[in-house]
Amino acid sequence: MRNEAIINQAKPFVKWAGGKGGLLDEIGRSFPADLHQRREVVYVEPFVGGGAVLFHILQKYPNIAKAVINDINAELTCTYTAVRDDVESLIGELSQVEREYLGLDDKSRKMYYSAKREQFNSDTKTGLETAVLFIFLNRTCFNGLYRVNAKGKFNVPIGRYANPRICDTDTLRADSALLQKVEIHSGDFEQTEEYAGHDAIYYLDPPYRPLTKTSAFTSYTTGGFDDMEQERLRRFCDRITRCGATFVASNSDPHNVDATDNFFDSLYDKYTIKRIIAPRMISAKGNGRGSISELLITNIK
Repeated sequence: MRNEAIINQAKPFVKWAGGKGGLLDEIGRSFPADLHQRREVVYVEPFVGGGAVLFHILQKYPNIAKAVINDINAELTCTYTAVRDDVESLIGELSQVEREYLGLDDKSRKMYYSAKREQFNSDTKTGLETAVLFIFLNRTCFNGLYRVNAKGKFNVPIGRYANPRICDTDTLRADSALLQKVEIHSGDFEQTEEYAGHDAIYYLDPPYRPLTKTSAFTSYTTGGFDDMEQERLRRFCDRITRCGATFVASNSDPHNVDATDNFFDSLYDKYTIKRIIAPRMISAKGNGRGSISELLITNIK
Protein backbone atom coordinates (compact mmCIF):
# COMPACT_ATOMS: atom_id res chain seq x y z
CA MET A 1 0.00 0.00 0.00
CA ARG A 2 1.34 3.42 -0.96
CA ASN A 3 2.17 5.93 1.77
CA GLU A 4 0.80 9.00 -0.01
CA ALA A 5 2.10 11.48 2.59
CA ILE A 6 5.64 10.34 1.84
CA ILE A 7 5.34 9.62 -1.88
CA ASN A 8 3.83 13.03 -2.70
CA GLN A 9 7.17 14.60 -1.74
CA ALA A 10 9.07 12.67 -4.43
CA LYS A 11 11.19 14.77 -6.80
CA PRO A 12 14.71 14.54 -8.27
CA PHE A 13 17.36 13.98 -5.60
CA VAL A 14 20.02 15.56 -7.84
CA LYS A 15 20.25 18.72 -9.91
CA TRP A 16 20.54 17.91 -13.60
CA ALA A 17 21.44 19.85 -16.74
CA GLY A 18 18.45 19.65 -19.05
CA GLY A 19 16.16 18.51 -16.24
CA LYS A 20 12.47 18.65 -17.08
CA GLY A 21 11.10 20.10 -13.83
CA GLY A 22 9.75 23.17 -15.65
CA LEU A 23 8.06 21.15 -18.40
CA LEU A 24 6.22 18.45 -16.48
CA ASP A 25 2.73 19.68 -17.30
CA GLU A 26 3.55 20.12 -20.98
CA ILE A 27 5.17 16.69 -21.24
CA GLY A 28 2.31 15.13 -19.27
CA ARG A 29 -0.22 16.43 -21.79
CA SER A 30 1.63 14.49 -24.48
CA PHE A 31 0.99 11.13 -22.81
CA PRO A 32 -2.13 9.10 -23.69
CA ALA A 33 -5.30 10.73 -22.37
CA ASP A 34 -6.56 7.43 -20.98
CA LEU A 35 -3.32 6.50 -19.19
CA HIS A 36 -4.91 6.73 -15.74
CA GLN A 37 -7.46 4.07 -16.77
CA ARG A 38 -5.00 1.53 -18.14
CA ARG A 39 -3.83 -1.57 -16.32
CA GLU A 40 -0.52 -3.44 -16.59
CA VAL A 41 1.27 -0.37 -17.97
CA VAL A 42 5.06 -0.59 -18.21
CA TYR A 43 6.72 2.83 -18.10
CA VAL A 44 10.24 3.01 -19.59
CA GLU A 45 12.89 5.75 -19.50
CA PRO A 46 16.03 4.80 -21.44
CA PHE A 47 17.77 8.10 -20.50
CA VAL A 48 16.57 8.71 -16.94
CA GLY A 49 18.98 11.53 -15.94
CA GLY A 50 17.64 13.41 -12.93
CA GLY A 51 14.28 11.62 -13.09
CA ALA A 52 11.91 14.62 -12.97
CA VAL A 53 9.48 13.00 -15.41
CA LEU A 54 9.86 9.58 -13.77
CA PHE A 55 8.87 10.81 -10.30
CA HIS A 56 6.07 12.98 -11.70
CA ILE A 57 4.54 10.17 -13.75
CA LEU A 58 4.75 7.57 -10.98
CA GLN A 59 3.00 9.93 -8.57
CA LYS A 60 0.33 10.95 -11.07
CA TYR A 61 -0.40 7.42 -12.31
CA PRO A 62 -0.31 4.92 -9.42
CA ASN A 63 -1.89 2.38 -11.79
CA ILE A 64 1.45 1.96 -13.58
CA ALA A 65 2.35 -1.63 -12.75
CA LYS A 66 6.06 -1.41 -13.39
CA ALA A 67 8.73 1.09 -14.41
CA VAL A 68 12.11 0.54 -16.02
CA ILE A 69 14.87 3.14 -16.00
CA ASN A 70 18.24 3.11 -17.73
CA ASP A 71 21.17 5.45 -18.15
CA ILE A 72 24.63 5.17 -19.68
CA ASN A 73 26.03 6.83 -16.54
CA ALA A 74 26.81 3.88 -14.26
CA GLU A 75 27.49 6.10 -11.22
CA LEU A 76 24.06 7.68 -11.60
CA THR A 77 22.23 4.35 -11.84
CA CYS A 78 24.27 3.07 -8.90
CA THR A 79 22.97 6.05 -6.93
CA TYR A 80 19.36 5.29 -7.93
CA THR A 81 19.91 1.73 -6.70
CA ALA A 82 21.23 2.93 -3.34
CA VAL A 83 18.24 5.27 -2.94
CA ARG A 84 15.87 2.38 -3.70
CA ASP A 85 17.55 -0.37 -1.69
CA ASP A 86 19.50 1.25 1.17
CA VAL A 87 18.10 4.72 1.71
CA GLU A 88 18.60 4.84 5.49
CA SER A 89 22.30 4.00 5.23
CA LEU A 90 22.61 6.58 2.46
CA ILE A 91 20.94 9.23 4.63
CA GLY A 92 23.24 8.42 7.52
CA GLU A 93 26.40 8.75 5.43
CA LEU A 94 25.21 11.90 3.61
CA SER A 95 24.23 13.56 6.89
CA GLN A 96 27.75 13.03 8.19
CA VAL A 97 29.28 14.48 5.00
CA GLU A 98 26.93 17.47 5.22
CA ARG A 99 27.92 18.20 8.81
CA GLU A 100 31.62 17.98 7.94
CA TYR A 101 31.39 20.17 4.84
CA LEU A 102 29.19 22.92 6.28
CA GLY A 103 31.53 23.30 9.27
CA LEU A 104 34.48 24.27 7.05
CA ASP A 105 35.72 27.64 5.81
CA ASP A 106 36.02 28.32 2.07
CA LYS A 107 39.63 27.15 1.74
CA SER A 108 38.96 23.95 3.67
CA ARG A 109 35.81 23.31 1.62
CA LYS A 110 37.85 23.39 -1.58
CA MET A 111 40.29 20.87 -0.17
CA TYR A 112 37.44 18.66 1.09
CA TYR A 113 35.67 18.84 -2.30
CA SER A 114 38.86 17.95 -4.19
CA ALA A 115 39.45 14.95 -1.94
CA LYS A 116 35.89 13.70 -2.45
CA ARG A 117 36.15 14.20 -6.21
CA GLU A 118 39.40 12.22 -6.28
CA GLN A 119 37.74 9.46 -4.27
CA PHE A 120 34.77 9.47 -6.67
CA ASN A 121 37.14 9.05 -9.62
CA SER A 122 38.88 6.08 -7.99
CA ASP A 123 38.09 2.45 -8.77
CA THR A 124 37.79 1.27 -5.18
CA LYS A 125 34.36 2.58 -4.17
CA THR A 126 31.47 0.50 -2.88
CA GLY A 127 27.98 1.12 -4.25
CA LEU A 128 26.96 3.11 -1.19
CA GLU A 129 30.15 5.20 -1.31
CA THR A 130 29.47 5.94 -4.98
CA ALA A 131 25.99 7.20 -4.15
CA VAL A 132 27.17 9.37 -1.24
CA LEU A 133 29.93 10.93 -3.34
CA PHE A 134 27.67 11.37 -6.38
CA ILE A 135 25.05 13.31 -4.42
CA PHE A 136 27.64 15.33 -2.50
CA LEU A 137 29.46 16.40 -5.66
CA ASN A 138 26.20 17.14 -7.45
CA ARG A 139 25.04 19.38 -4.61
CA THR A 140 28.32 21.26 -4.25
CA CYS A 141 29.83 21.41 -7.75
CA PHE A 142 29.45 24.27 -10.23
CA ASN A 143 25.81 24.48 -11.40
CA GLY A 144 25.15 20.80 -10.65
CA LEU A 145 26.82 19.77 -13.91
CA TYR A 146 28.00 16.28 -14.71
CA ARG A 147 31.01 16.43 -17.01
CA VAL A 148 33.89 14.04 -17.61
CA ASN A 149 37.26 14.47 -19.30
CA ALA A 150 38.73 12.32 -22.08
CA LYS A 151 39.67 9.68 -19.50
CA GLY A 152 36.11 9.51 -18.21
CA LYS A 153 36.94 11.28 -14.93
CA PHE A 154 34.51 13.75 -13.33
CA ASN A 155 36.17 17.16 -13.52
CA VAL A 156 33.61 19.83 -12.56
CA PRO A 157 35.01 22.44 -10.11
CA ILE A 158 33.45 23.38 -6.80
CA GLY A 159 30.48 25.75 -6.85
CA ARG A 160 29.83 28.79 -4.68
CA TYR A 161 27.06 27.77 -2.30
CA ALA A 162 27.03 29.12 1.25
CA ASN A 163 24.67 26.49 2.67
CA PRO A 164 24.02 23.67 0.16
CA ARG A 165 21.45 21.05 1.11
CA ILE A 166 23.46 17.89 0.69
CA CYS A 167 21.15 15.47 2.49
CA ASP A 168 17.47 16.05 1.65
CA THR A 169 16.06 13.34 3.90
CA ASP A 170 12.38 13.77 3.00
CA THR A 171 13.04 13.66 -0.74
CA LEU A 172 15.31 10.62 -0.49
CA ARG A 173 12.73 8.65 1.51
CA ALA A 174 9.91 9.65 -0.84
CA ASP A 175 11.96 8.70 -3.89
CA SER A 176 12.92 5.40 -2.30
CA ALA A 177 9.23 4.57 -1.77
CA LEU A 178 8.41 5.22 -5.43
CA LEU A 179 11.47 3.38 -6.71
CA GLN A 180 10.36 0.11 -5.10
CA LYS A 181 8.54 -0.85 -8.32
CA VAL A 182 11.31 0.36 -10.62
CA GLU A 183 13.89 -1.81 -12.39
CA ILE A 184 17.22 -0.01 -12.74
CA HIS A 185 19.66 -0.70 -15.58
CA SER A 186 22.86 0.89 -16.84
CA GLY A 187 23.98 0.82 -20.44
CA ASP A 188 22.98 1.73 -23.97
CA PHE A 189 19.39 2.88 -24.50
CA GLU A 190 18.70 0.12 -27.01
CA GLN A 191 18.75 -2.52 -24.29
CA THR A 192 15.34 -1.26 -23.14
CA GLU A 193 13.78 -2.45 -26.41
CA GLU A 194 12.93 -5.77 -24.75
CA TYR A 195 10.17 -3.99 -22.81
CA ALA A 196 8.43 -2.67 -25.93
CA GLY A 197 4.87 -3.89 -26.32
CA HIS A 198 1.33 -2.58 -26.47
CA ASP A 199 1.35 -1.88 -22.70
CA ALA A 200 4.68 0.02 -22.78
CA ILE A 201 5.03 3.79 -22.66
CA TYR A 202 8.46 5.30 -23.26
CA TYR A 203 9.72 8.75 -22.39
CA LEU A 204 12.97 9.51 -24.23
CA ASP A 205 15.20 12.36 -23.10
CA PRO A 206 18.54 11.80 -24.87
CA PRO A 207 21.53 14.13 -24.81
CA TYR A 208 20.29 17.08 -26.83
CA ARG A 209 21.68 17.95 -30.24
CA PRO A 210 23.77 21.12 -29.68
CA LEU A 211 22.28 24.26 -31.18
CA THR A 212 25.75 25.62 -31.94
CA LYS A 213 29.27 24.22 -31.99
CA THR A 214 30.02 25.91 -28.66
CA SER A 215 26.79 25.04 -26.85
CA ALA A 216 27.73 21.44 -25.99
CA PHE A 217 29.12 22.57 -22.64
CA THR A 218 29.22 19.12 -21.07
CA SER A 219 30.63 15.77 -22.02
CA TYR A 220 28.21 13.44 -20.29
CA THR A 221 30.16 10.38 -21.40
CA THR A 222 33.42 9.90 -23.28
CA GLY A 223 31.54 8.65 -26.34
CA GLY A 224 29.23 11.59 -26.99
CA PHE A 225 25.87 11.61 -28.80
CA ASP A 226 26.24 12.97 -32.33
CA ASP A 227 23.85 13.06 -35.30
CA MET A 228 24.50 9.39 -36.07
CA GLU A 229 23.35 8.58 -32.55
CA GLN A 230 20.25 10.73 -33.03
CA GLU A 231 19.51 8.73 -36.17
CA ARG A 232 20.04 5.48 -34.29
CA LEU A 233 17.55 6.69 -31.69
CA ARG A 234 14.97 7.36 -34.42
CA ARG A 235 15.39 3.79 -35.70
CA PHE A 236 14.85 2.61 -32.13
CA CYS A 237 11.62 4.64 -32.04
CA ASP A 238 10.54 2.98 -35.28
CA ARG A 239 11.08 -0.47 -33.80
CA ILE A 240 9.27 0.11 -30.52
CA THR A 241 6.40 1.69 -32.48
CA ARG A 242 6.11 -1.47 -34.57
CA CYS A 243 5.93 -3.43 -31.30
CA GLY A 244 2.94 -1.35 -30.27
CA ALA A 245 4.66 0.87 -27.69
CA THR A 246 3.84 4.54 -27.22
CA PHE A 247 6.70 7.04 -27.03
CA VAL A 248 7.21 10.71 -26.22
CA ALA A 249 10.67 12.16 -26.91
CA SER A 250 12.27 15.50 -26.11
CA ASN A 251 15.06 17.25 -28.00
CA SER A 252 16.48 20.63 -28.91
CA ASP A 253 14.87 22.74 -31.62
CA PRO A 254 17.41 23.77 -34.31
CA HIS A 255 15.06 26.57 -35.36
CA ASN A 256 16.21 28.54 -32.31
CA VAL A 257 19.35 29.48 -34.24
CA ASP A 258 18.67 28.44 -37.83
CA ALA A 259 15.15 28.43 -39.28
CA THR A 260 16.38 26.33 -42.21
CA ASP A 261 17.80 23.52 -40.07
CA ASN A 262 15.13 20.84 -40.37
CA PHE A 263 17.20 17.95 -39.01
CA PHE A 264 14.53 16.68 -36.62
CA ASP A 265 11.59 17.68 -38.83
CA SER A 266 13.02 15.41 -41.52
CA LEU A 267 14.24 12.69 -39.18
CA TYR A 268 10.83 12.30 -37.49
CA ASP A 269 8.67 13.27 -40.46
CA LYS A 270 6.22 10.41 -39.93
CA TYR A 271 5.64 11.31 -36.28
CA THR A 272 3.95 14.24 -34.52
CA ILE A 273 6.31 17.11 -33.65
CA LYS A 274 5.32 19.89 -31.27
CA ARG A 275 7.36 22.96 -30.40
CA ILE A 276 7.12 24.11 -26.80
CA ILE A 277 8.69 26.93 -24.79
CA ALA A 278 11.12 25.74 -22.13
CA PRO A 279 13.16 27.54 -19.48
CA ARG A 280 16.92 27.26 -19.89
CA MET A 281 18.08 26.83 -16.30
CA ILE A 282 21.82 26.15 -16.47
CA SER A 283 24.28 28.52 -18.07
CA ALA A 284 27.68 29.83 -17.05
CA LYS A 285 26.46 33.36 -17.69
CA GLY A 286 23.33 34.90 -16.27
CA ASN A 287 22.34 36.36 -19.65
CA GLY A 288 22.39 32.81 -21.07
CA ARG A 289 19.33 31.91 -19.05
CA GLY A 290 15.82 32.47 -20.27
CA SER A 291 13.35 30.71 -22.56
CA ILE A 292 13.99 28.58 -25.60
CA SER A 293 11.98 26.36 -27.95
CA GLU A 294 12.24 22.59 -27.56
CA LEU A 295 10.70 19.68 -29.40
CA LEU A 296 8.27 17.04 -28.19
CA ILE A 297 8.02 14.15 -30.61
CA THR A 298 5.47 11.35 -30.30
CA ASN A 299 3.87 8.47 -32.18
CA ILE A 300 0.50 9.34 -30.63
CA LYS A 301 -1.79 10.58 -33.38
